[in-house]
Amino acid sequence: MRGFQARYFGTMQPFFAALRPEVLPQTVVYPFGGGDLLSALVAFPDATEITTISLELSGDPRRIGTIDRAALDRSLDDLRFEIGALLSTGSNESVKLSAGQANGLPGQAASFLMGLAAGGFEPVAMRYFRLAPDGTIVYLDDAAIAAIEATESTRRKASARKSNWQSPSFSEAFAHVELQYRRPGDAVLRVHRHLAWDLGNPGLTAAPELLAHLRAKGKVTVLTKGGSYMLWRADFSMIRTYMLDHAAWMLSDSTGVPPAYASAAGMQQTTYGTFSGPFLLRAETRHARDFRTLWRSQPHRPMPYRFGYFDSARHPHLLVTRPGGSLADRP
Repeated sequence: MRGFQARYFGTMQPFFAALRPEVLPQTVVYPFGGGDLLSALVAFPDATEITTISLELSGDPRRIGTIDRAALDRSLDDLRFEIGALLSTGSNESVKLSAGQANGLPGQAASFLMGLAAGGFEPVAMRYFRLAPDGTIVYLDDAAIAAIEATESTRRKASARKSNWQSPSFSEAFAHVELQYRRPGDAVLRVHRHLAWDLGNPGLTAAPELLAHLRAKGKVTVLTKGGSYMLWRADFSMIRTYMLDHAAWMLSDSTGVPPAYASAAGMQQTTYGTFSGPFLLRAETRHARDFRTLWRSQPHRPMPYRFGYFDSARHPHLLVTRPGGSLADRP
């Protein structure tokens, strides 16, 4: 954690401060983040509201009161493996995030608390919630949680948000979590909410309340990285359209919005680092070609560390996408 703090809060945070415009929405939406509150705090430390969205459910914290010592040791060992890469590389692998759904400890909630600790914040309150059909938040009290649990069998609890994801070992009541937090001694309360959601078109069509919730925020600051290139795909057009319609300013790696979609929406993109090809995809695609062309068309702007995926040659890279207008080249 000390190493991460030195690299990212010590070096990358001033780098991001120089990139951000003076006027920026302090509401941040971070899709495809794997529950990564930590990176959002690095890039946007003054945000008053951060929403992360990924396939992973937050987890049930109550079991810490009943788990025995041997099971606790095993769960902690697994947890270090499942979320520890976030500190060492700045992102987590999908297979580890999936495995965390079966941990005896609440893997995602633990990751959020780790992010607050690394960022110098303290948690104030934690609440679980669901979204009403119109997208508004409905908080769950003990009675509501008990009612949800009563409908679940002992063998089948929460549903995995993706067919090849491990099924959670806890109730659906603990899918979505809200954390209130602050800087020590600061009266300003900030909010982080995590929503476990399938962001593909079928998932958003079947459960449209997420887009209703996000649209109600108006213009937002958007962050996405390490997103397995889902935004390149036709079957993720709904979340991509939301991002382009509502982003006042967007920070991403190459798993962000491809140039073809960004330019069609009247957005302009500025590149940092080097991009020679996608990290995970082997087949050549028009989006990979467009990204290479975009990077080559602009002056090389260095960046100190990776933030999200490397490119295919292990180069760090970064992309700023914002509504059209004049873009002054930065040194």
